Amino acid sequence: MINIDELKKKIIYRSNYRGTKEMDNLLGAFTKKYINVLNERELIDLEKLLNIDDTNLYNFYNGFKTEINFEKNKINSLYKNFNYLKK
Repeated sequence: MINIDELKKKIIYRSNYRGTKEMDNLLGAFTKKYINVLNERELIDLEKLLNIDDTNLYNFYNGFKTEINFEKNKINSLYKNFNYLKK
């Protein structure tokens, strides 16, 4: 049985501490927007997304070529279409 609260804490931490400020901001904002409306399966998919390296995440988000194949799922679609406005 998955502890949803623990999974959410792990996801929030991972989304905000990536290594580059740009990805911290992008993934932090994305996670903040969706974390409380996702079901268990979607949270697991979000955790998988956050385990991908920053270069591939950046390239996928911006429509550039990636070194890996991204699954077709709700989370990846939400991320790809996320409208992030820098502050």
